Amino acid sequence: MYMRYFSRLMSAMAGPRPVVFSGPSGAGKSTLLKKLMKEYDSVFGFSVSHTTRKPRPGEQDGKDYHYVTREEMQTGIANGEFIESAVFSGNMYGTSKAAVQDVQAKNLICILDIDMQGVKNIKTTDLNPIYISIQPPSMDVLEKRLRDRKTESEESLQRRLNAAKVDMEISKEPGMFDATVINDDLEEAYQQLKQALLEEINVVKKVNMSS
Repeated sequence: MYMRYFSRLMSAMAGPRPVVFSGPSGAGKSTLLKKLMKEYDSVFGFSVSHTTRKPRPGEQDGKDYHYVTREEMQTGIANGEFIESAVFSGNMYGTSKAAVQDVQAKNLICILDIDMQGVKNIKTTDLNPIYISIQPPSMDVLEKRLRDRKTESEESLQRRLNAAKVDMEISKEPGMFDATVINDDLEEAYQQLKQALLEEINVVKKVNMSS
């Protein structure tokens, strides 16, 4: 029943093909996405995820995440309002259908920043996004980046590193991603990212210019 409902929903969600970004914490996804949004602000729109974790300093509700209670999130998932959801470090995260629809309705390419669990969930739907993996050059580089942030306890850091190891292994599975960007040199990684999305970017630009 869920899949039938989802098929009806997705056919109603006409608009540019979304892009799923995935990669371990510290790989540089956020930095690359910010560059992309800055250069192509009239092409991309960000899908704002829901989470049960508390906001970090400087984060805004509705902009960085929709901050909700565990009960609200569980109710939404039970009601089929989410494309994907996952639990990480004891907190729930998820992408609502409404968040993607909001972006597509503006004829923008919807960006979904999702962990590997979420990627696997989306593969079972007919959302048909472009899958892009952002990876660090090595585990050592990733660990240094995470330690330099000074935002994690040692226990939390080890959890992130363990999750990253799994993430990096799964990302190598054939057919899992349409493109993998190794973020060693930021500018080089950004050019690779743009190249992978150029076709879709041009389609949206053309449509927006003619409308």
